[in-house]
Amino acid sequence: MKKLEYNVTIAADKKTVWDTMLQPDTYQEWAQVSWPGSIYEGTFGKGENVRFISPGQGGTLATITDFKPYDTVLAEHVAILNADGSEDRTSDVAKGWIGISERYTFSEQDGKTTVSVVINTRPEWEKMFEDGWPAALQKLKEMCEHINV
Repeated sequence: MKKLEYNVTIAADKKTVWDTMLQPDTYQEWAQVSWPGSIYEGTFGKGENVRFISPGQGGTLATITDFKPYDTVLAEHVAILNADGSEDRTSDVAKGWIGISERYTFSEQDGKTTVSVVINTRPEWEKMFEDGWPAALQKLKEMCEHINV
C-alpha cells in the first residue's frame, strides 16, 4: 500500500467544514469536481456501511471503522459495487480495491480548519486519487468559505 496525503486549510470552523464535506447534497457538489455524478448512500457513523457510487456506473462499499464527530472519519473499503448495485468481493478488481482506506481529519485553530485526507492505496488507484483529491478539496474550501462570508 502507498500512503497519499492531501491537506487544505479553510477559513471556516470545523462544524461548517465537517457538515459541508459530509452532508449528502454538499458532498455531491464538491465531489463531482473530480468524480462526476458521485454520491453516497448510508450514514457516517462507527460500524456503518457507506456506498460511494456513481449511479449506473457502480462504486465502492466502505465500512466506517473510526468516527469522532467533527474530528475523524476512517473508511475502509470492503467491496466494489457493480453498475446494478450488487457487491463484488471476489473478482481481481475487487481484491485490488478491498483494504484501501481513507481517513479524514479536521483540526481547527484561530477560526480556520485544516482538513487532512490520508489514503492508503494500491498503485493502480494512485492516479485516480492524485488527479481527484486536490481539486475536490479546493472546491470544498470554496464552498465553506462562501458559506462563512
